[in-house]
Amino acid sequence: MTGKSTDRLSHVSADGTARMVDVSSKADTARMARATGSIAMAPATLEAIVANTLAKGDVLGVARLAGIMAAKRTADLIPLCHPIALTDVAVTLSPDRSLPGVRVEAVARTVGKTGVEMEALTAASVALLTIYDMAKAIDRGMTIGEIGLTEKTGGASGTFARA
Repeated sequence: MTGKSTDRLSHVSADGTARMVDVSSKADTARMARATGSIAMAPATLEAIVANTLAKGDVLGVARLAGIMAAKRTADLIPLCHPIALTDVAVTLSPDRSLPGVRVEAVARTVGKTGVEMEALTAASVALLTIYDMAKAIDRGMTIGEIGLTEKTGGASGTFARA
């Protein structure tokens, strides 16, 4: 919080109970959110993913689709999230041998009354969880981390870019 008198948690009512924010009076605007994250693993696990030799199949392809599907179901998973009509969801998975592991970038877009930060974060998280699920038979020591919002545009709060 910045200390301004208007600062408050938007999902908490005056009496302290959780509530869904009423966005009915807000104008529709173009909105975009980008989230990133990573999963670290043994070098041999990364090589098996890249070579597409795991028994469960195409890890990166399935994880990409899982991330897209998750973004579309965010309101079912996060209790106070509004269901939004997404206009685009893109999930990019990039093997990174210096990690070693895979980096994810998820971008969600809409034209609406509320932002898509949670959809981008959910897409990134589920894509990484899917990689873990598909590769856990050979590497239970994988670590998911660094998930965060890196950029958002649109809405009354304007633009955010993580430094």
